[in-house]
Amino acid sequence: MTSKMFFAGSGGQGIMLMGQLVASAAIHDDKDTTFFPSYGPEMRGGTANCTVIVSDKAISSPLISESDCVIAMNLPSMLKFEPTLKPGGIMLLNKSLIHQPAKRSDITVYEVPVSDLAIDIGDPRVANIIMLGAFVRTTGIISSDELEKVISDVFGAKSKELAELNLKAFHLWKQ
Repeated sequence: MTSKMFFAGSGGQGIMLMGQLVASAAIHDDKDTTFFPSYGPEMRGGTANCTVIVSDKAISSPLISESDCVIAMNLPSMLKFEPTLKPGGIMLLNKSLIHQPAKRSDITVYEVPVSDLAIDIGDPRVANIIMLGAFVRTTGIISSDELEKVISDVFGAKSKELAELNLKAFHLWKQ
């Protein structure tokens, strides 16, 4: 099975990190994967998105025009990438920053207040990790255990406290 995803938001929201963590977890789970970043003209505050493809067979191209899943961390990202979803696709929205509903009725939408939840646990920078937890629980594309290991490795290399904070964030949202 092949799953194609867009991760999108503003520069500084950890969009590329989200894609990299998913791709790393897929590799750890013996899946083929691609990660393809795209940046707007500014790094912080500009647009940022990446595509990730996860498959149990060889992937011929990292480019996608139609997706199975969209993770939108801000309104411009929702507006840009909602049309790319296949009918029956999944869209996860940062409800803290997106205050209008998706237009399509042929997709499943999860509104997750990740920015508010991140502030509640004391660090707004972990909103992207909360969204990754929601992504894992709603899509099943990546193993929760594999993504948890990758989060532990990446943040544990910096500090034990940072790893613990991000693991707490990863498990915060319950569907």
